[in-house]
Amino acid sequence: MFSFCTDPDTLGTVRWFSCYLTNGVHWVFYLSFFKVLLLLAITAPVALGFGFLGAMAARSHVLPLSLLGKGYIAIVRGVPDIAFFMFFVIALDQAFEWTRHQILCPEWTDPIRQGNDFIVCQAAKLPLGSAPEWVHETYGFFLAVITFSIVFGAFAANVLFGGMRAVPHAQLETAEAYGMTRRQTFWRILVPQMWVYALPGLSNLWMVLIKATPLLFLLGIEDIVYWARELGAFKNPRFTQYPHGDWRMWYFLGLLVFYLGMTRVSEITLEKLMRRLSHGQATSGGELLRKETTA
Repeated sequence: MFSFCTDPDTLGTVRWFSCYLTNGVHWVFYLSFFKVLLLLAITAPVALGFGFLGAMAARSHVLPLSLLGKGYIAIVRGVPDIAFFMFFVIALDQAFEWTRHQILCPEWTDPIRQGNDFIVCQAAKLPLGSAPEWVHETYGFFLAVITFSIVFGAFAANVLFGGMRAVPHAQLETAEAYGMTRRQTFWRILVPQMWVYALPGLSNLWMVLIKATPLLFLLGIEDIVYWARELGAFKNPRFTQYPHGDWRMWYFLGLLVFYLGMTRVSEITLEKLMRRLSHGQATSGGELLRKETTA
């Protein structure tokens, strides 16, 4: 913070804004952008892992496993995202606390469910009441990552399952004719080729994931939407050094620019990745690249 910001009432317009935009609360707002990027960086690969396992289960020849994979895809895709986000955060939190309660408090005799209340011993609470604030925030972020991964993992599973089915069956039969086992055919033939068919759907899913990050606000995490609303709201001169009117429109306009920039960068990156994966493939994209090369 600048040294001349000690008395904002005597500042000109430019200096007032420089002080206002560099105070402590705004730095927390700026750091919340990295919180969103961190969510994307962790959730994307974890959700892809959930999706790959779900797709493998869905195409399994073992009936219970196949039903489990297809059921996971159908249930999550058939329920509104917000309902799942709100459910999983509460359910996971209570599941973790119940497990700790069974381990740490075996002498507890009272029922955990008491009407609408969920009551466990103090040692089983997550996080502990004596834990610092950053532990509470990290725990909430951890629950959000798991919830996002489970929900978007189901959508990724559906996309990957479709990509696996799109690989020409003749290639799988050829691999078997050369003596490959089912496992070898899966890992050496099916998986490498499925990505070119799955990438368009995964690209759309990535865009949806970006647009879903404001749901962090609904999960109680102080993200960019929370701070845009708080900082942009009317500020009374009796309670702040930097009074102003309702500036929420300008803060949310900044978020709009941020998200548009992210989607544009994503489009460019995914287009380059698609061209690379399509090279040499017997698809319309691969055929187009061959024509460009020979032209």
